[in-house]
Amino acid sequence: MTGHKARGEGGMSAVPLESAVEMKAAMMGFLNEFSVFQGEVKSALQQQEERLTMLDRKTMTYGRPALSAAAELGAPHQKAFDAYLRSGDDDGLRGLVLEGKGLNTAVAAEGGYLVDPQTAETIRSSLKSTSSLRAIANVVQVEATSFDVVIDHSDVGTGWATEASAVTETAAPQIERISIPLHELSAMPKASQRLLDDSAFDVEGWLAGRIADKFARAEAAAFVGGDGVGKPKGFLTGTKVAQASWAWGSLGYIATGTAGDFSATNPADAIVDLVYALDATYRANASFVMNSKTAGAVRKMKDADGRFLWSDGLAAGEPARLMGYPVLIAEDMPDIGANAYAIAFGDFAAGYTVAERPDLRVLRDPFSAKPHVLFYATKRVGGGVSDFAAIKLLKFAVS
Repeated sequence: MTGHKARGEGGMSAVPLESAVEMKAAMMGFLNEFSVFQGEVKSALQQQEERLTMLDRKTMTYGRPALSAAAELGAPHQKAFDAYLRSGDDDGLRGLVLEGKGLNTAVAAEGGYLVDPQTAETIRSSLKSTSSLRAIANVVQVEATSFDVVIDHSDVGTGWATEASAVTETAAPQIERISIPLHELSAMPKASQRLLDDSAFDVEGWLAGRIADKFARAEAAAFVGGDGVGKPKGFLTGTKVAQASWAWGSLGYIATGTAGDFSATNPADAIVDLVYALDATYRANASFVMNSKTAGAVRKMKDADGRFLWSDGLAAGEPARLMGYPVLIAEDMPDIGANAYAIAFGDFAAGYTVAERPDLRVLRDPFSAKPHVLFYATKRVGGGVSDFAAIKLLKFAVS
């Protein structure tokens, strides 16, 4: 043997000295390499910290005016749109690089531009939150001039057969297509040029609020009583027949038995008959629709045990309920009167469809109403009954 061995306790041979030296050298090499790696990590973290500090200092605002401080540096389309509203300067809009995200896209050559995403979202939220049929109807977004609904409103024929008898042909279901054309809804609020030049308030929010209010009121009226000529067709303008003779293509109604009012003896019976005139398939998702004056008369009704049929929502924002079904207060519904259809009940998500294009255009007109500036906003929207079996009406008449 060339190496010396150290004796341990019990006479057992220990690790050769050459192996211990090699192990120590390997450990020292590992520690040196780890120290170098640790130094590189610390250097990288320090460089990252310096870079973040530099970016933070560059983005800090010192003594800027209140309006500029409210602007988002990361949203150049908002600055361009604000300049367009205030002074008509569309250079910023023309110079934007349009990305596939579609956040700010120029439309046709007439000079219109899509409302920036925050404003458009504000208008869409306002429309949904108003007391309109939009809140309970089926709302779809389309990229065409109309929206077609394919309905299978018939049933498949069946028959009993025995083992030896011949099977006869049965009736096939009938499919019908309902087309909902889109119409143009417009609003044109105005503001003075001096107000736009000197004001430090949120121009986009103000404009969105004005347009949303106009659009919401116009839509709500059309979805109920629109004649379909240049506007959506309301569900009350179609053919209406007594429920006993109802057929597809018309809405069935229940009569109160008294001209222009509820029955004097059992007024709540008409509400019960209206609820159960609707098929059980639709009742699970049904709602009442009426205006405030009608709701004031209905909420006084009691059943045979003296309990009110009407119950207010228990939580904030929860709708009131009539016989356990939610109530939508739509002021465009007619008042109680002779032959008036003042109350509707049904599954409007299945029975009425609102079709709209997702884009909203704004044109700035500083010439037509000087010294004011007009903002001409347009939106394409349509509506119509898509399932005639899903909605029933209450008629205040003898029959």
